[in-house]
Amino acid sequence: MATSFDNTMADLGITRSSSASQALANATGKSTLGQEDFLTLMTAQMQNQDPFDPIDNTQMVSQMAQFSSLSGQEEMNSTLQAIAAKLGATSSVDALGWVGKTVLTEGDTAYPLSDGSLQAAVELDEDATDVTVVIQDADGKLMRRVSLGPQEAGTAQFVWDGTTEDGESAGTGPFTITTQAENADGDVASRTLVWAPVNSVQMTNDGDPLLSLPGLGQVPASAVRSVG
Repeated sequence: MATSFDNTMADLGITRSSSASQALANATGKSTLGQEDFLTLMTAQMQNQDPFDPIDNTQMVSQMAQFSSLSGQEEMNSTLQAIAAKLGATSSVDALGWVGKTVLTEGDTAYPLSDGSLQAAVELDEDATDVTVVIQDADGKLMRRVSLGPQEAGTAQFVWDGTTEDGESAGTGPFTITTQAENADGDVASRTLVWAPVNSVQMTNDGDPLLSLPGLGQVPASAVRSVG
């Protein structure tokens, strides 16, 4: 004889002959039960119980214990996720240690090194058959086109020697750097990464310090790809 819980599950479209995952998906549209779903099912069971054959106290205690266990597991998961996020984030102490160093982050403004050369990188979402870096001065005048050729998805480093198309010195900058990347399917999503010195660090309430970078303004520490 089926229990009242089985009857309630049957009313919701769940039968013992169905697989657990498929039955749950059919009844709720979900692959897992949360606290609200569990409480809804238990409430429906109580509302639809046979008054001549009410739910056994042992069954009720067992289901309440399951609900309590589920609640505890969800709270533990939330706590562990918060701890993992905290451990993975850049701490304020780390960020303060970056003052005076250079960091690699997304941006289109860069300054050359003392020898006139400039180091930067391109971040590609897909493999590209052709990648070109366009370097302009502060007035938008073309300084140089640097062909990187085919590149795999990921980060591709490049160095510009600081000379124009005519072989003359491009000056001290700042320079604007843009990237053009494509493959057989069309344009490839890309971002230009530039090196910039960290002038100062501002603490924030959300735990993601802001770095003051020349030419780029304030950049969150989480946006830093590398520290030099």
